[in-house]
Amino acid sequence: MNSDPIADYLTRVRNAIKANHRVVEIPSSNIKKEITKVLYDKGYIQSYKFEDSSVQGTIKIALKYNPTTKQSAIVKLERISKPGLRKYTGNDNLPRVLNGLGVAILSTSKGVMTEKEAKSLNVGGEVLCYVY
Repeated sequence: MNSDPIADYLTRVRNAIKANHRVVEIPSSNIKKEITKVLYDKGYIQSYKFEDSSVQGTIKIALKYNPTTKQSAIVKLERISKPGLRKYTGNDNLPRVLNGLGVAILSTSKGVMTEKEAKSLNVGGEVLCYVY
């Protein structure tokens, strides 16, 4: 049993990057699928595949590395809203990560999105994590 599946997701990706793995497998859930889609759209991961072979299913993520320097596209994954202390923000004070170079992933009433998309849709929500 896992009390914080999003933190587990981020930790598995972080550990795979530190071990220089190409692919990481993560147990699937709807929120994890949405976070994966946002990471792919913003260019932090190379590709992903949802496999529903088992009861829960898995997400296979192909991590992205620079071909010359072998550096990962993801420098840091940071969990913000935790089960013990949720962090919410309104549309008027959405977070900026690394002065606009990073991405804050939010869970809003209109789905999981980045802070820039939330600003354009004029919605706030729970700040799930920072990626840069």
